[in-house]
Amino acid sequence: MKELPSHITTIIDKAEFQFKEKGSLFISQVFHVQSEETANNIIKETRKKYFDATHNCYAYKLSNCATRYSDDGEPNGTAGIRIFNAIAHENLSNLLVIVTRYFGGTKLGVGPLGKAYYDSAIEVLKISNKISQQLYLHASIQFDFEFSNLVHRMISKFSVKIEKTQFSDFTIIECLIPHSERENFVNELTINSLSKIKIELTNLSRYL
Repeated sequence: MKELPSHITTIIDKAEFQFKEKGSLFISQVFHVQSEETANNIIKETRKKYFDATHNCYAYKLSNCATRYSDDGEPNGTAGIRIFNAIAHENLSNLLVIVTRYFGGTKLGVGPLGKAYYDSAIEVLKISNKISQQLYLHASIQFDFEFSNLVHRMISKFSVKIEKTQFSDFTIIECLIPHSERENFVNELTINSLSKIKIELTNLSRYL
């Protein structure tokens, strides 16, 4: 499995753009998604909403490099790949773009049709609110009370985000470590505690 990028740029809100080309109405929408399941659910809901449309074409790209696109009945290569090219041009991840078309009675031709889908996608991406996000890795830190100051000092130093703290005979902190600081954070805790602090990295990750 390919390692996730440490940083991505994505969109934070749904956005919509509409325009007409020779009578055909193109409605482009962009959604923030973090899984193929979410993307597929939104595609299904959009097809229900625009059940009377001629085509509902789409493309999505996730941070794990999962991609998919569909022409939904348009000539091969005129819609889905053009929408995907717009996403790639803006260097965005974790998003889905759907372009709905209501045919206006005049055929556009392969070239103009491809341009219409690309323009629909690129314009909705241009007006969307974008944000740069950093990859955080989930971890569990277990330690005795004597190491409390050390742990919290390292948490502050490496901008680690605490999610939950449990107290018993020892303390367990569940946290999110910046991907770029993972090795340094673990090494400093291990060295300074003489390996007495237990650090468990899980397979969970999140962009924030």
